[in-house]
Amino acid sequence: KYLQFSVLLLTGVVLSGCSAAGYYWQAVNGHLELMRAARPVSEWLAAPQTPQTLRERLQLAQSIRAYATDELQLPDNPSYHRYADLGRPAVVWNVVAAPADSLTAKTWCFPVAGCVSYRGYFNEADARAEAKALEAEGLETSVYGVPAYSTLGWMNWAGGDPLVSTFIHYPEGELARLVFHELAHQ
Repeated sequence: KYLQFSVLLLTGVVLSGCSAAGYYWQAVNGHLELMRAARPVSEWLAAPQTPQTLRERLQLAQSIRAYATDELQLPDNPSYHRYADLGRPAVVWNVVAAPADSLTAKTWCFPVAGCVSYRGYFNEADARAEAKALEAEGLETSVYGVPAYSTLGWMNWAGGDPLVSTFIHYPEGELARLVFHELAHQ
């Protein structure tokens, strides 16, 4: 499954004429790392070493997930039935940039996602290095951690988006809002 994703993404990069192969390489590797870290929620619940607080949050997330599909008619797909403990405060770090004294953000264009005003990195040091390079071009930058990550349903064939340690302990309402929001994108 993951090999198919990598080949598909690489094909998109080649067809788009993109010269930022290193950026796409980190994106593919970061996504694959996230997917490898994810295990079914049922395994986390059955494991005796799972802390009780995490067990309760995972059970809550599954209740929220069921409500989303049963009551809100949001997609019933593989997303949010797995959990990944990343051991870091963010899934990705976004870099945003703009010319000094301007509210017009720099945009980056990608083969599938289109054009957006940020560039995401799975490694904070890589994001900060990109910010420094943009500052050298005279742009003002900001780097911020992003606690949630979504493939917008594109990766349901490979197991869907997992619940992640970076947001699983959100207050109940925020956790529900996040799951509803991401499922609505799908």
